[in-house]
Amino acid sequence: MTATPESPAPRDLLRAMFDAAVASAQPAVCVPPALPAPPKGRLIVLGAGKASAAMAKAVEDAWGGPLEGLVVTRYGYGAPCSRIEIVEAAHPVPDAAGHAAARRILALAEAAGPDDTVLFLISGGGSALLALPIDGVSLADKQAVNRALLASGATISEMNCVRRHLSAIKGGRLAAAAHPAKVVTLLISDVPGDRPRDIASGPTVPDETTCADAFAIVRRYGIELPANVRAVLESGRGETVGPDDSRLAGIETHMVAAPQMALEAAAEVGRRAGWPVHILGDAIEGEARDVGTVMAGIARQVAARGQPFAAPCILLSGGETTVTVRGAGRGGRNVEFLLSLGISLDGLADVWAIACDTDGVDGLEDIAGALLAPDTLARAWALGIRPKDALADNDGHGFFGALGDAVVTGPTLTNVNDFRAVLIGATTTEAAS
Repeated sequence: MTATPESPAPRDLLRAMFDAAVASAQPAVCVPPALPAPPKGRLIVLGAGKASAAMAKAVEDAWGGPLEGLVVTRYGYGAPCSRIEIVEAAHPVPDAAGHAAARRILALAEAAGPDDTVLFLISGGGSALLALPIDGVSLADKQAVNRALLASGATISEMNCVRRHLSAIKGGRLAAAAHPAKVVTLLISDVPGDRPRDIASGPTVPDETTCADAFAIVRRYGIELPANVRAVLESGRGETVGPDDSRLAGIETHMVAAPQMALEAAAEVGRRAGWPVHILGDAIEGEARDVGTVMAGIARQVAARGQPFAAPCILLSGGETTVTVRGAGRGGRNVEFLLSLGISLDGLADVWAIACDTDGVDGLEDIAGALLAPDTLARAWALGIRPKDALADNDGHGFFGALGDAVVTGPTLTNVNDFRAVLIGATTTEAAS
């Protein structure tokens, strides 16, 4: 199968595939089918994450009976709700607003009775937004640890392990606080492998990791901890709620959206346009620049050898890469991947790519990601921009922004992690043969 004459231009097709991935994870689509049965008592809706406000609105729109609650989301990611209070706070480094919201959410969970159902709406970003440190650890301490973790190159699973053991609310503690109420959690996954304990650091699910595990991660990345924070881990005082805890017996946890679902929605758009589409994986991790180099090698093999797939085709992948910050640039991980990919491809004909975060925020910038074209490097050189220097400075956003190739979506109100697509046209094979 090959692209039809009516197929969109590569840029347009890649952007349409990304938009389809985001649309498939919209709470209005995925939340209503998973709602619980009406309880004898109250329905209390609590949540955190970049998608939590949109999830709350989906609950309000679909729920016919009374309800109440509170969710916390990232600044700019609110949604109009009349019965569920929406609070906005900082991400990825927590602030006082998130700290106050987390304290209130914990109090509401503790006030639930045996006839009540507590519906937790959890999505990516909830770890920073539910910023309630364990006794003996201040918000300033938590902020410092968060910054160090973000710059260390640690995986999201490793970062969340540390966060769980320094929290009064994560690692199953929030669900335990709601006991004996019925607890139902709806999850939108933004983590490789879709492990519930890693989504927002697992406030409503049991945790099998230990303080020793968290401390080992801190040592692995050479992170300096304040003495009081170190004491929490060394003493075991930060141990989380394990799978054998009776307070978590009977909890229900439902994954309503995940990276694989988004990739499949994007693949369908590509196939309808006449392109063979191959999903390489939904949980790819590693340094963003290294993943870019490897993906370029796969694209070159497709172009030159027809292996492991024949061109023309589109390669999709998801997951969450990391960036070890070395320079003073604007980040983030998707544009770092894309810049590394472009440098390795070195202008290979008829190869296009897109890399974006489905939440609309790549790193610290309100930019989802960027597009790569065969002439990207040539246009950069013409402007006096040195691609390798931009990569060394972790300045993917500056690089693609200067070329007019940034992808800006605004708040998408969902979060199913990174989206990457590499389009390899038929002329690439011809040129390589």
